[in-house]
Formats: sequence, structure tokens, C-alpha cells
Amino acid sequence: MTETKGAREAGFGAGLDAGLDDRIGRALTGAAVGDALGGPVEGYSPEQILERHGGRVHGIVGPWFEDWRTARPIAPYHKGDGHITDDTLLTHALIRVYEKVRDHLDAYAVAEHLVPDLIGTPRWIPELEAEALPLQRVFLAEKWLVARLHYGHVDPREAGSGNIVNCGAAMYMAPVGLVNAGNPAGAYAEALDIAGAHQSSYGREAAGVFAAGVAAACTPGATPASVVETCLSLAKDGTRAAIEAVCEAAASYDSFEPALAPLRAAVEPFDTVGPDYRAPSLGARRPSRLHSIEELPIALGMLLIGGGDYRATVLGSVNYGRDCDSIATMSGAMAGALGAEVPAEWAKTVAEASRVDLSAPATALTGVAREIFTRDLARRRAHEAAFSVLSDAR
Repeated sequence: MTETKGAREAGFGAGLDAGLDDRIGRALTGAAVGDALGGPVEGYSPEQILERHGGRVHGIVGPWFEDWRTARPIAPYHKGDGHITDDTLLTHALIRVYEKVRDHLDAYAVAEHLVPDLIGTPRWIPELEAEALPLQRVFLAEKWLVARLHYGHVDPREAGSGNIVNCGAAMYMAPVGLVNAGNPAGAYAEALDIAGAHQSSYGREAAGVFAAGVAAACTPGATPASVVETCLSLAKDGTRAAIEAVCEAAASYDSFEPALAPLRAAVEPFDTVGPDYRAPSLGARRPSRLHSIEELPIALGMLLIGGGDYRATVLGSVNYGRDCDSIATMSGAMAGALGAEVPAEWAKTVAEASRVDLSAPATALTGVAREIFTRDLARRRAHEAAFSVLSDAR
């Protein structure tokens, strides 16, 4: 993958020296801020966004409708004004699972820990402006977790089969990449296992590839191009083809404005939702080896165009429209993992408006990541010792 002009000019001076603590903090904050910026324009086209806001979105904006409590199609959610959405709620929930297990996760950890978290503990939900169970906010594809695992007692490794195939499992997989920082293949495998409880087909595949992208971004010396190359080396079927097509298109641009239509055209053959995001086609969100979710390829394309710069990357994702809160969550996480600094004024506004501590989850996950690495090292050495004895036996 060829570096874009934007990548060469933006450079990575601020990110090259970033250690694990900084990268985890910036990735998780970057994901939450991207989520909050994208929320109020989710579901709309770039043209609609341009008309509604009298130009492109350049920061935190208010709700699309002033009467958001009754307006359709997004009522009763208060999207905008720096409010995080379900992407961040689930990301933080997964971090709490890591805090309990303190080791690598699998589909059973979703059943044993994530599902009880969704249905057992009321939390502040910014979009509802109230304390509520997270289950009351998440989308139908995430409610599936509760129906299948808590009520249906389905084998967690197979529970994702039959669910809507969308970005639901991928959007909260940044913690998996961060726990496996510098080990994209490990992140890919772990995310696929976790996501088996939630999704199938290209939705599950995207979860694995996104986690790998975050892990690859944490590698010292990584660039947007190297992150994309790593994702391509692991991705399968339509997901790989969609990433390749979008990133080839992105390589011709160093700003998002002229790239909005070309990136949509590049991903369209792989996207089952269709041109009208709010009126999906009959074949939307069904399993297929030929298709891909739209969000991950676009996030990677915006990462290339933005050259790893947080502001440029996330604003491109937000102004793309459609499922832009998830696109900005993913691109923001990868930019942060590369070491890009999140604008302090955005992070402060999102934390205060959402009533969420953006630093505490990062601190917790960093501690868990170090513990897991220590365990991995001991397990690897035990394996090496056993294999050496076996190899030397005559």
C-alpha cells in the first residue's frame, strides 16, 4: 500500500515516542470522541450533513433535530452535544470484562460477564439522559446477545449465527487490539473468538480485522499504510476485497472532502445496506463471503487520507455520514493507537457532557494488558521448555 501525501506530510513525531500507556489512553479516548462527534450526523449523507450544518462538521455539534425527544427516526436519543453512543458503552463494558477475567477473553467470557453487565447494572446513558440498564440503549443486534445467551442458553461459540450481520461486534473490539498490542495475529484470533457470541460472517470477520488494526497501530514505527497492510494480510473474502478497494481509492487523496464520493463508490459493491442508509435493501445484513460491513474499510481509508492525524482522520469519518459514529470510533481508535493526540478540548467536552471518565478505562486496561503479557510470556516459556525436551528426546 502506497503512503498518501497526507501521511508523509503529517508525520508521526508525536506518536513515535508514545508508550503503551499513552497509546491505550489515546486509542480509547480517540474512539469515544469519534463516537460522540459522529453520533448527531449518523444515518445521513454527506450532502444532507452539508445542508444541515451549513458546511462540514468541524467539531462537536448539537442534535440534528432540536426536538430530539420526539423527532424521528432517532427518537428518543439525545445524539449530539458531546454524548457518546452505544459504541463507547460497549467498549467500556468489554474493558470491565477484562478487569474481571484479567486474561485473554473468549465467547464464554461474553456469556459469563458481558451479558450480566448489560442486564444487571444500571449506568448513566448520555443519550437517554438517565440511569438505565445498558440493554435498554443497545441496538437489536446487541440485544441478541441477551436473548441467545441469557435466555436461550446457546453455546456461546455459536450464538452469533443468525444475527443481523452488521458492525455491532466490530465497533467495540478496540480493547482486544490494545491487550494484544504489537501482536495483530493474536488480536485477530481473540476477537474472532469473542465475536462468535455476537456475529457471524463478515460482521465477525470485521471484528477480528479491526482488533488486528488496533494492535498493528500500537507497533513502534507503525504508519497508516502499515496498519492497512497488516489488515489486508489477515482479512478474508469480501472484507479483504473491500479494504483493498477503498484504500486504493484513498491513496489518491490527502483531504477527505474530494474523497467522500470515491470512497463510497469503492465500498458500494461490498455493502449490502444500499444507497439509502435508512431504507436498507432486501439483501441487507445477511451472511455472505462476498460482502463486507461498510464501516471498517472506510475507517481505514480515512486513516490513510488523514495520515494518522487524529483530527483529519476523525472529521473525514464523521462527514462521510451513514454509520459515521462507528466509522469514527474505529478510525479514532486506530489513530490514537498510532500515537496521535486527541484534541484536549474535544475530550474534555465529551467527558463532561457524557458524564464519563475517559481516563479510568484506559488505566484499568493498561494494567490488565501488562498482566496478560506476563502470563503470555510464562506460557510461551513453558511451551518452549516442553518442546525442547520433546525435540531432544531420542
